[in-house]
Amino acid sequence: MDQDLSGQAFAGLSAGDRVVVALSGGVDSAVVAGLARAQGLEVVGITLQLYDHGRAVGRKGACCAGADIHDARRVAERLAIAHYVLDFEARFRRAVIDDFAAGYAAGETPVPCVRCNERVKFADLLGIARELGAKALLTGHYVRRLPTPRGCELHRAADAVRDQSYFLFATTPAQLEYLRFPLGGIADKAATRALAASLALPVAAKPDSQDICFVPGGRYGEVLARLRPEAMRPGEIVDRSGRVLGRHDGIGGFTVGQRRGLKLGQPEALYVLRIEPATARIVVGPRAALSCPELRLHGLNWLAEPLAGARAVAARVRSTRPPVAAEIMAEGAGRALVRFREPETAAAPGQACALYHGTRLLGGGWIAGPARQAAA
Repeated sequence: MDQDLSGQAFAGLSAGDRVVVALSGGVDSAVVAGLARAQGLEVVGITLQLYDHGRAVGRKGACCAGADIHDARRVAERLAIAHYVLDFEARFRRAVIDDFAAGYAAGETPVPCVRCNERVKFADLLGIARELGAKALLTGHYVRRLPTPRGCELHRAADAVRDQSYFLFATTPAQLEYLRFPLGGIADKAATRALAASLALPVAAKPDSQDICFVPGGRYGEVLARLRPEAMRPGEIVDRSGRVLGRHDGIGGFTVGQRRGLKLGQPEALYVLRIEPATARIVVGPRAALSCPELRLHGLNWLAEPLAGARAVAARVRSTRPPVAAEIMAEGAGRALVRFREPETAAAPGQACALYHGTRLLGGGWIAGPARQAAA
C-alpha cells in the first residue's frame, strides 16, 4: 500500500480502533472502507437516505438514491462490516435543498455540495460517529489531511482533476482533527478502481455520479418550480441600459457568466451580467463587462493563522477553474475583500471562493458580489 495511504491518511489510528465510513454506495467510499478494513480498523459503514426511498429508486447518476443504498449494503457484506442506513431526508431538505432553492430565487448560484459537507456530513454525521465511539469519520473525498505540530492542514488532492478541496472550504479545525480522507494521495481515479478490483468490491466498475444528487438529469427547473415557483416566473432580458432584448422562463435557469440559452439573436455575443430577482430581469452585456478585479465574501471560514492586514493567496471562484493570484483582507464579522492580480471573469454571487497557499486550503467564503467591476 502507498505510504501516503498507510501513513498520513490513517495517522493517529491503531488496529482495532472503531471508525465510521460515510458509505454512499459508490466506488470511492467503498475503497475507503476496504482500506480501513485492511488497516485492521473496526469499520462501521453509514449510508444516508436523503430522499423518499421509493421515489429515489432508479435515479441513475445521482448519489444516495435507492440503488446506491443497495450497493452500499453489498459492499458492507463483502467487507463483513457493520452497516446502517439513516433517514436524513428531513434534515437534508432543511439544510441543503431548501437553501439551494432559496439561493436561485434570490438570483444566486448556490453550491449545494458545500452545504451538504458543512451541515450534514461534517456536522450531523460526524456527531453520530462520535456517539458511536468512533475515533474518526472517513469519507471518499479527494483531498489530503496533513498533521503538523500546529494542527491539521487541508491540502489539495494529488490528482488535480479529482481534487475536491473547493467543496470543503467550510471545514473547521475541530472537524479536521476528526476527519480522514484516505483517497487524497491516490494518483487518479484509475488507481482507485484498481484498488476496488483488488479488494473484490462489487462496485469497482460502477460509473461516477454526474448530477447534483437531488436534481436528476440536471433539471433544476423542476425542483425550483416545486419549491420556489417565483424563481421560475417569466421575465425580461435587458441590456445594461434597460432596453428589452427578449424574455426568459425564470431566473432559476441562469447564472452570472452564462451565454447559452439566452436565444436573443443579437449580432454580438451577450452574457448574463446580473440577475434581479425583485423584477425577474436578466441583465446581459459583453464578456468584457464580466471582468471582476475585486469581490466581497461573506461567511468566511479560515483554517490558517489569523488574518492580519492583506495576505497573498491563490483564489478559486469556480470548482472547474484553477486558483489565481490574489490577496485577501478581512473586513470583520466573517467578511473579506479579495483583490485579484488579474481580473477574474464571471464571479457569480452565491458561488464559493476557496483560498489557497500552494496546495494548502486556507479557507474560503461565499461570493456576495463584485466589490467593483472593470469598465467595459
